[in-house]
Amino acid sequence: MIKKVLITPDGSKLYWSKGDLHTNYGVVKENDIKNGLVKSHSGKEFLVYDAQFVDRLNKIKRGPAVISNKDVGIILTNTGINPKSKILEAGAGSGRLTAFLANISSNVTSYERKEEFYKIAETNLKELGLKAKLRLKDIYEGITEKNLDVIILDLPEPWQVLNYAVKALKCGGFLVAYLPHMTQVIEFTKALSSPFVLDKVEEVLEREWILEDRKARPENQMLGHTAFLVFVRKI
Repeated sequence: MIKKVLITPDGSKLYWSKGDLHTNYGVVKENDIKNGLVKSHSGKEFLVYDAQFVDRLNKIKRGPAVISNKDVGIILTNTGINPKSKILEAGAGSGRLTAFLANISSNVTSYERKEEFYKIAETNLKELGLKAKLRLKDIYEGITEKNLDVIILDLPEPWQVLNYAVKALKCGGFLVAYLPHMTQVIEFTKALSSPFVLDKVEEVLEREWILEDRKARPENQMLGHTAFLVFVRKI
């Protein structure tokens, strides 16, 4: 497990678990890696601090494409997920969204139909020290869980899940679809019927800023479209 983060002289991040750390700026000895300012054998300085959940999450094993932080944030804030929330997610992929959810709630279930991805997610959750009910299951074939607060679908055809979701969600519960293409959004929203009601469709764009002395300007490139987020409520 990653224990420390080191900021290099050029501002990039290195992650340390154990042993000596070999870098382009020299070797940082294991015994020297403590919080604060440390030096490599060549005299280069590094800033060191304790690794937290988000640092460890950035180094998990990747499989399929993952949901970006900007989209995760919108899901968490729009659904009001809290420690008591009962959540179902499909598909798990690398388990990145699963990890964010399990870091908040102790009642998270995640379906993944591909064994390869299931094993990656399982390994990543174990490495992060998180507990979630990971199931090798195709949600297109049904939902076992009941009285759910939130269902999150990262699937190409979420409209195939509506008949199952309506029975699994509690009144007022959220159904969230993560969809890269507007054609999917149209197909999904057209399939909605009572007791589901469309809450909203969102797209999140993210742009960082550069702050250097008196210079302050936006980055030349921004994180633009990743997916549309469709929020649905059960009434």
